[in-house]
Amino acid sequence: MNINQKKLSEGDVGSLLNILKTRFEQNVRRHPNLSWEVILNQLLKYPEKLGSLNEMECTGGEPDVICFDSSQNEYAFYDCCIETPKGRRSLCYDREALDARKEHPPENNAIEMAQNMGVTLLSEQQYRQLQSIFNFDLKTSSWVLTPENIRKQGGAIFCDYRYGQVFTYHNGAQSYYASRGFRSMLSL
Repeated sequence: MNINQKKLSEGDVGSLLNILKTRFEQNVRRHPNLSWEVILNQLLKYPEKLGSLNEMECTGGEPDVICFDSSQNEYAFYDCCIETPKGRRSLCYDREALDARKEHPPENNAIEMAQNMGVTLLSEQQYRQLQSIFNFDLKTSSWVLTPENIRKQGGAIFCDYRYGQVFTYHNGAQSYYASRGFRSMLSL
């Protein structure tokens, strides 16, 4: 069962909404034209997604609303913790990479962990959008969705912020490091 299908207790929902509201109000620069009341109404329309937001929070992601996509009529929550979430590090890219890792395999992989949470990894474009709001991953790095042609060749891509700019790199998908995890997003 995916985390987002798990129903939160009324107390957990109240606690999560309070955290999200406080973070929203303390970080207006991330969403200058959005209103908490509208976001709250949207959250209450999709109670099944609160489990995913809670998991983003519990793994250290500090989710916050970043944008409204008018073409899809959706709000996007991204992980906004300064460094890649602590509860989502030391992961290879996907199941294929995990299965290929014969020595010292990590406990999990980024793609399946995101799926189980009911979220998706940021794309490179979304990662750059997040970095335009504030500078994240100054000491860590984050796997991002990898184009299929790169993945078919055994690679995966990740990003970080160094020297005043975003860098996109490649690595073998089976690699994992204590300072690399993934940032996620949830639309509702």
